[in-house]
Amino acid sequence: METISIEATIQGLKNYLLNEKNWVQFGQNVFKVILILLVTAIAIRVGKSIIQKAFAVRQRSPLGHSERRQNTLLKLLQNVLTYVIYFSAIIAILTTFGIKVAGLLAGAGIVGLAVGFGAQSLVKDVITGFFIVFEDQFAVGDQVQIGTANGIVQEIGLRTTKVKSYTGELHIIPNGSILVVVNYSIYNSLALIDISVAPENDIPSMEKNIEEFLKELPNKYEELVKTPSYLGVQSFDASEIVVRFTAETIPTKQNSVARKIRRDLIEFLERKGIKIS
Repeated sequence: METISIEATIQGLKNYLLNEKNWVQFGQNVFKVILILLVTAIAIRVGKSIIQKAFAVRQRSPLGHSERRQNTLLKLLQNVLTYVIYFSAIIAILTTFGIKVAGLLAGAGIVGLAVGFGAQSLVKDVITGFFIVFEDQFAVGDQVQIGTANGIVQEIGLRTTKVKSYTGELHIIPNGSILVVVNYSIYNSLALIDISVAPENDIPSMEKNIEEFLKELPNKYEELVKTPSYLGVQSFDASEIVVRFTAETIPTKQNSVARKIRRDLIEFLERKGIKIS
């Protein structure tokens, strides 16, 4: 009986493979799949381009939409568009091969109920991502600190947020795990600048020179919000006196401005004959 069954199976397989209609149908299905994939690729590219142009027009409107929020929504909508088109393509391919999509989706709904408790983290990620964008907690291009990740936000998706550090690492963070965010890009930043000078300098004369130097800086650095403030002597000992001043800058520019000011101040003090320790 087993020998007859095996022979019948082999014979049925031969008949199927040698049937010209089956190969014609297979070729048609392959062509349809290739066409669906081609249309999918074109639809994604065109859709993303349309969204980008729509946001470009919106940015030029007199309402003055926030650029950082615009970039965030642009990335998010492009991601959603990609997911929707890919899902539609999968449904179309399954239909091409005669798979009943309606029954499959119904079965998936039942399975979804069974694994619903295991998918709580996914739901949490999506909901948290929605509120991040809705509340404008941070946006694409912002400098943020999320846990141990410190860098520039590259993308805010439905499930994850991508932060690129200054040394090149890309941190991919599930939205549901984001508990505390430090956003450095919303308000102006403050550069705290110390410089050490020799104790034998004439302190009143040195302070007067430093104040004159600070008055010229807003004309030199557009990142400065206002004239830096001289605070005075921060500390001293037998070998040095540390003086401190602050400079308010536009968001995230405090470190680069502080480095430039230190360089210029050292050159300025040397020209004035003030000794630096």
